[in-house]
Amino acid sequence: MSPPRRICSLLPSATEIVAQLGLADRLVGVSAECRWPAEVIGKPVVSSTRIDPAALTSMEIDRIVRESTGEGRSLYAVDAELIDRLEPDLIVTQDLCAVCAVSSEDLSTACPLGTEILSLDPRTLEDVATSVYTLARRLGVEDRGRAVVEEMWGKVQAVERAVAGAGRPRVFLAEWIDPPYCGGHWIPEMIERAGGECLLGRRSEPSYAVSWEEVLEQHPDLVIIAPCGFLAKEAAQRAAHLRLPCRVVAVDADSYYSRPAPRLADGVIQLGHLMHPDVVPDPDLPAIELISRPARSATRI
Repeated sequence: MSPPRRICSLLPSATEIVAQLGLADRLVGVSAECRWPAEVIGKPVVSSTRIDPAALTSMEIDRIVRESTGEGRSLYAVDAELIDRLEPDLIVTQDLCAVCAVSSEDLSTACPLGTEILSLDPRTLEDVATSVYTLARRLGVEDRGRAVVEEMWGKVQAVERAVAGAGRPRVFLAEWIDPPYCGGHWIPEMIERAGGECLLGRRSEPSYAVSWEEVLEQHPDLVIIAPCGFLAKEAAQRAAHLRLPCRVVAVDADSYYSRPAPRLADGVIQLGHLMHPDVVPDPDLPAIELISRPARSATRI
């Protein structure tokens, strides 16, 4: 089977991987959430979310997501006519999370007859590496895939070596704010490899809703605000009402935490620096310190 030449990526992480493999020119269509690297901006948008997160509070977004998934309604719209005109020979999507991107089920009536669909569903950092290998093999650039994976693991292992033997701060990563969701899937592993103890999150398992009271019962030393799909500035704005009795830092979740692509390794470096600044250099990624309060209680304003 010859390598595909015309790719539609409905998955931001897949778009990133294709670009890192040096094949961004083969992308003929992307999702509205595919904003990195810069060379993919301006390509035809074949899928987009049905809601405007910028116009909604975190609680409103959570309610809409719960209602939509509970009723079996997709959060995404697929432009079937555009996909048909673009004539892709490969469409890349996922089935891991109905909230994160278009699923293969959403494509059942929007995919041109005979078009290959490849679903990537990583749950761990090792799975992310496997996704890179899978795409690289299918696209005929296995050597480049190995190089991308080696670079990813090189970054992660450098952090692991640097923090070996250091104390392990207790860390809660909020994948959502209102209500708080503990980071799931690869997030606990990222925290652990960076030299911390992950609170509430379960390695390779989905995130789930908790309460800030439950978070505080775990006595966190550090809370990372990383709401899925948001950059650091908006994350900080959405969490401005929190007053937690520990250090609180908002980060760029959309680039370095939410998307299962090799840039998760940069997130590991940032976590390592936030927890162990003396041994892990600052990767100079967006990070905004939020106001804390001294007593072990939380107030929501």
